[in-house]
Amino acid sequence: MNIPNILTAIRFCLVGVFIYVFYNPAIENNLKWGIIIFLAAGITDVLDGYIARKFDMITKWGKLMDPLADKLMLIVVLISLYTVDIVPLIVVIIVLGKELLMVLGAIFLYKNRDTVVQSNFVGKAASAAFYVAIVALVFELPYAYYMLGIAVFLTLFALIQYGIINLGNHNTNA
Repeated sequence: MNIPNILTAIRFCLVGVFIYVFYNPAIENNLKWGIIIFLAAGITDVLDGYIARKFDMITKWGKLMDPLADKLMLIVVLISLYTVDIVPLIVVIIVLGKELLMVLGAIFLYKNRDTVVQSNFVGKAASAAFYVAIVALVFELPYAYYMLGIAVFLTLFALIQYGIINLGNHNTNA
């Protein structure tokens, strides 16, 4: 267990903290506090990736668990925002569908080609776009739903790109 993996583990814990805060009516401004927790999770994501690459602390566990923690947090936040009529159901369905396809594709690639799917620029841009859109929606900033549309577009583009890069490549050394 190294620092990046500890940060990833903290991010998993922050999912539970988010749920507790978001759905706790006893906490004043629980929606906004929940989003602050979401942003804290985003900061741990940036930090763990930076530290892992900079200090050569990349582990197989981190490669698998880091994106899982990110996906779990994003899905929980989107579902929660749907329950309070901030995010449309179609966004939740698209993101859930994309993530399910990504997980199934990653399992297929790992079992059949011993390949671990790596994140890339478009996937990271989609994640960043969701962070910006979610903050904009909760704080009722102008053009928030346009930002959400851009995030959804980028996540679908990332899915297509991952498919082309990882499933379209039939050259295997096995």
